[in-house]
Amino acid sequence: MESMLFSSSPSSSSTLLSAQNPSFSSSSSLHPNQIHSSFFFRCPLASRSKPAAVSCCASQQPDMAAASVKEAKLWGGRFEEGVTDAVERFTESISFDKALYKHDIMGSRAHASMLANQGLISFSDRDTILEGLDQIEKRIVKGEFVWRTDREDVHMNIEAALTDLIGEPAKKLHTARSRNDQVSTDFRLWCRDAIDTIVARIKHLQVALVSLAKKNSGVIVPGYTHLQRAQPVLLQHHLLAYVEMLERDAGRLQDCRVRLNFCPLGACALAGTGLPIDRFMTSDALGFTAPMRNSMDAVSDRDFVLELLSANSITAMHLSRLGEEWVLWASEEFGFITPSDSVSTGSSIMPQKKNPDPMELVRGKSARVLGDLVTLQVLCKGLPLAYNRDLQEDKEPVFDSVKTIIGMLEVSAEFAQNITYNRDRIQKSLPAGHLDATTLADYLVHKGIPFRTSHDIVGRAVALCVYKNCELQDLSLEELRSINEVFDDGVYDYLGVQNSIKKFSSYGSTGSECVAAQLDFWISNLKLNQ
Repeated sequence: MESMLFSSSPSSSSTLLSAQNPSFSSSSSLHPNQIHSSFFFRCPLASRSKPAAVSCCASQQPDMAAASVKEAKLWGGRFEEGVTDAVERFTESISFDKALYKHDIMGSRAHASMLANQGLISFSDRDTILEGLDQIEKRIVKGEFVWRTDREDVHMNIEAALTDLIGEPAKKLHTARSRNDQVSTDFRLWCRDAIDTIVARIKHLQVALVSLAKKNSGVIVPGYTHLQRAQPVLLQHHLLAYVEMLERDAGRLQDCRVRLNFCPLGACALAGTGLPIDRFMTSDALGFTAPMRNSMDAVSDRDFVLELLSANSITAMHLSRLGEEWVLWASEEFGFITPSDSVSTGSSIMPQKKNPDPMELVRGKSARVLGDLVTLQVLCKGLPLAYNRDLQEDKEPVFDSVKTIIGMLEVSAEFAQNITYNRDRIQKSLPAGHLDATTLADYLVHKGIPFRTSHDIVGRAVALCVYKNCELQDLSLEELRSINEVFDDGVYDYLGVQNSIKKFSSYGSTGSECVAAQLDFWISNLKLNQ
């Protein structure tokens, strides 16, 4: 299986994430302990070679070097002098786009095979090219490959190294392709695998939240609107709301994957080629649905990147909301949850402090993910057709967004597995706020009173409770009848949070039977019983 390379940050060298767990669809399931910070991805040409997994280890970072003597650029035939050092430093992208090396090699394998099949190169040259690419990939994996800034980007580094290694056959590899369609192909392959990884992390968090819900059956918590106490809800219902959000997040990513899964390779610089290539062959070899129909669109489109970053930003927003809630609930003022020491930090000056820092950082990093999206939107908004060098700037925000959202999902799942709900504290908090007021209004509707009138009657009952400093269930029947004579003994079946929960019965509500059905659905959907 292929392993995947992510950039560790926009300004630092790439981090290698080793491949360990399979990607899966929205209906798939993994136990939280089965998913780690690594994943597999598909290699349509895996029969050619099987590279070793790359571990996440600083000592294995690829070297960067500036050549002591600059070599002639592969595109430099019409130029009489080379670029200045300042221009070379400013325009190079190898410092970050080397993250695409596996996908660049995958694309070159497919392209070489297609060229041979079409008679544009010999099968002998194809085999030599494939063997050379295998050797280069092994050197990269072992950390022995020297990335040269004078070779500008990942494509030129690999092609030039291939030429050094095998000679003349390497010069045929760029037949009927351009760096424009090459980078677009590489980037789509990278984003496709990134989506599979993010979806896996989403499922991991969903499993953690459903498992947490299973542990807290029957627990009632205050539900809030405007951050004011509103109605009682089952804690399971509350947690499953986030599971639903995450399911939409996964769906958005999977929809994005469908739309990005079309192959630009063979579009060349912008106009295609007059050579007899077979774009359907390369598309199939790389696992794409089909070649892109329009060559200009193929090299200039970055909608798939914008859509990925948009989906990531919505996921980040959901995680930020979850983080904010857990930070609030861990405070002394709420005291609803206690994070374990393993997911908390202390203060350098206040020895009593125990801070839910991971979720504060989740909340904070959501701004970073949103910023990555804004960067790409501004980058693309003024570009004419077709390819423009501005698009070199699309890689770093994407690498950052993917790395950040994966980290946010992982630590959120870790936090969910290491918190305890303080049932006594929650139970003692429930009487405040007259959470059963709306249920009392429903009682009056059952008695034939219009809801607006019922709302007014219950409002006066609440005012009486505020005056007496008591709960609605503490009012005597005589006191209730002084407000409206419709009240009878049956009213007490509607008062109190326990009775209130029992009265919810609409589909999707917080009623016990409804929540049990929701929980059963997610246990089945995530295959937690297997």
